Amino acid sequence: MKKIVLSLALFVGAFTSYAQEATTEEGPKDGWTKQGNIAFLLNQSAFNNDWLGGGTSNIAGNFSLSYDFNYRKGAFTWDNKILADYGLSKTKDQDFTRKTNDRFELNSLAGKQLKDSNWYVSFFLNFRTQFDKGFVFGEDAQGNETRTETTHIFSPAYLQFGPGMLWKKSDNLKVNIAPATAKFVFVDKDFTRVDTTVPGALDAYVPYFGVDANESSRFEFGAALNAYAKFEIMKNVSMENILNLYSNYLEDPQNVDVDYTANIVMTINKYLSTNLTFQAIYDDNAVKAWQIREVFGLGINYGF
Repeated sequence: MKKIVLSLALFVGAFTSYAQEATTEEGPKDGWTKQGNIAFLLNQSAFNNDWLGGGTSNIAGNFSLSYDFNYRKGAFTWDNKILADYGLSKTKDQDFTRKTNDRFELNSLAGKQLKDSNWYVSFFLNFRTQFDKGFVFGEDAQGNETRTETTHIFSPAYLQFGPGMLWKKSDNLKVNIAPATAKFVFVDKDFTRVDTTVPGALDAYVPYFGVDANESSRFEFGAALNAYAKFEIMKNVSMENILNLYSNYLEDPQNVDVDYTANIVMTINKYLSTNLTFQAIYDDNAVKAWQIREVFGLGINYGF
């Protein structure tokens, strides 16, 4: 685990160093800076009944929104970012449409600059949840497809906040270190409900995203590190790196939660681009394994 975390840190660090060298020296301006992008990715495959090469007809769509609204006045900065993704896929002969992507995230980071340095006294807030229900799919005794609801909006939902120190070269290059971070995990009590009158029911209960039986929230206190680096690899090809690390002082601090996202956009013209998103999450309260998400496709984009 430590080797994986170190590898991710070095990976982002390498891009951070590159981005630092490439950053222009234009002075920051007071006031609001707003920028956003909406993208729609579509993937489709179709095979007729006489196709012998194998394959199943399918269609998938993914919507994503990224919006930054940052404010600066003198030595005070306030950076905000909204990330939203939602995707569905339908494969021929499957009974249910399946969700391929679902995320809503808000990041807010305020800082007061220390003299003329790149360091700031900071306070950050992060909120994450999803838009729609999540299911585990299976089959019944007759071979019919079944699905069991496991998540939905605000279950789980994560809230982190705390003071720290921010190193900020520009809006596209910053690292925030928060050694006293409060973290809350909120869930629907329907997923944690256990009948304590049934012998052995509590022993059989597996904590739902770390939340105990018959509870609807979990509190943690630890340290967080959040890094952001965005730069241009080459003309019309940009890469955005987002890294979040968290260690809970109160329980297994050596098990660091990792959330790393890389977004690569290859611009074709004003409205078309090829988009690649890669995300890796490790959170042993959710599942003791890496969660990997990758989305690649032709995108219809609108910048604002």
